[in-house]
Amino acid sequence: MSRTMIQAAVTMNQLQQKMDLIGNNLANSQTTGYKARNADFSSLLFQQINNMTDPANAQGRLTPDGVRVGSGAKLGSINVDLSLGTLKETGRALDVALMQPNHLFQISVTENNMTETRYTRDGSFYLSPLANNQVMLTTKDGDPVLGVNGPITFADGFNDLQVAENGQVTVRRGTNTEVVGQLTVVEAVRPRLLEATGNNNFRLPNLAELGFNQAEVIQGVPASVKSGTLEMSNVNLAKELTDLITSQRTYQFNARTISMGDQMIGLVNQLRS
Repeated sequence: MSRTMIQAAVTMNQLQQKMDLIGNNLANSQTTGYKARNADFSSLLFQQINNMTDPANAQGRLTPDGVRVGSGAKLGSINVDLSLGTLKETGRALDVALMQPNHLFQISVTENNMTETRYTRDGSFYLSPLANNQVMLTTKDGDPVLGVNGPITFADGFNDLQVAENGQVTVRRGTNTEVVGQLTVVEAVRPRLLEATGNNNFRLPNLAELGFNQAEVIQGVPASVKSGTLEMSNVNLAKELTDLITSQRTYQFNARTISMGDQMIGLVNQLRS
């Protein structure tokens, strides 16, 4: 197989991943708080030195021993866009929208008997009943929303609930108003490092492997929210459809390259015979 055909095959595989990413963005264009994912490509025109040290590896090689040549293009990284989406007023007190880009709510998620803190822009919250006539603020999936003292829990039987612009949660019982919790909000200083976990949530990667500490990726900030409002997806449909068409045409071009290369090899073989 010629180098051009190898380049086309490698690139097609990566373009398929990009089209899958675009499809995921389009499917979540109406998902509350969803943040678009963007793909960055990088060239595989590289040389890796000292990757093979066995002298036997030099036999039949087209390049000197210890040199590996790559060709084509690869999906270098998938980045999350934490810019603001359109705000939609709902009038529901437990619908809370973050007003600043890169800000995230903190939630506690338990999977496979492991509990970890995750982050989301989806502020559609609910109250889940607990024992002793208590309720807890949760996400739509039932995961506890974290406040300054952990999960926000308080006694049921209130007349009204409000979330202030600074994230303070208050309830009214008759003529008395009581502060029952404070939403904690963090800022993603390096949003590209966040890992998507599904359900519109993110987690921190293994920071030790990347050489970062938590403060270099996530920092606590004063809450700036708006109650009775939800942030919609920030997916730009026009951009996504344009990228999809471009990717499809590029995929077809590379597929045609392989087809034409195969035909040319067939002609060469016929001439030899």
